[in-house]
Amino acid sequence: MNKLFTKSTVALAVLVMIWGISWPIYKLSIVYAPPLLFSGMRALLGGCFIVLLMIRLRDRLQWRQHWRKYGISALFNTVLFFGLHTIGLHYLPGGLFSVLVYFQPVLLGLFAWMWLGESMTATKITGLLIGFIGITVVSVEHFTTQISILGVILGVLTAFFWAIGVAYVKKVSEEVDAYWMVAMQFTIGGVVLLVLSAVTESWSAIEWHPMYLFGLGFGATMGIPVAYIIYYSLIRAGEASKVAVFTFLVPVISVFISTVFVGEPMTHTLWVGLLLVVVSICFVNYHKKETIHADGYK
Repeated sequence: MNKLFTKSTVALAVLVMIWGISWPIYKLSIVYAPPLLFSGMRALLGGCFIVLLMIRLRDRLQWRQHWRKYGISALFNTVLFFGLHTIGLHYLPGGLFSVLVYFQPVLLGLFAWMWLGESMTATKITGLLIGFIGITVVSVEHFTTQISILGVILGVLTAFFWAIGVAYVKKVSEEVDAYWMVAMQFTIGGVVLLVLSAVTESWSAIEWHPMYLFGLGFGATMGIPVAYIIYYSLIRAGEASKVAVFTFLVPVISVFISTVFVGEPMTHTLWVGLLLVVVSICFVNYHKKETIHADGYK
């Protein structure tokens, strides 16, 4: 078992806390603006924020060599993931939609094995499935009978495209600067989402409510720049599937936060789901110790 307190685990803790907080914030904010406009605005603002921080290191951008990579990442990680994610929240309860979206770690573990050459053991597969069962248990009480088929499709597609996007970023991580990858994928993707919103939505539909402004500001600072720089740095440094399994904690934290602020009771299913997620993390990060015999053979 890896050491409990390392820079990576601290970074993962910060990441899952930011994303866990994001779910209720975005759910409360999205009612005040059309989905593509909200997605595009926070993506573009977040990307531009990183560009401003990185402008002195613009030589690392290498636009001519890597513009295709930036474009592909923007397509999967911003246009498709952010766009479908925000639209999907209109069609399904937050609990059910989070379960569908967080099938992503299972898909990412599969794609990392297929495309990145990462190991895929029975223990790791078991851990990923236990984690998915855990977030299902956590979210089951937040399901309603109003289940939209379109919403389910959007949730599954969101998980699928997110997994592809992250696997792609991992694949090209040795070639492209991580900070510029985050900056470009959200700047380009934000512009595309705003162009699409201009065709299907209206700026006059935005209600500049304090909650909307707070959600927009949170997404443009913590939700995108800080969270995704941490996420891609961790993906680049370690196995994608091991990093991904920690994101099973995000829906759990989201439900905990909603419980605290809305005053909902702490249920047994919440604790059972949390336990399952913790067990899944242990499974995926488990390393079987090999014994060395006196003759030098394992």
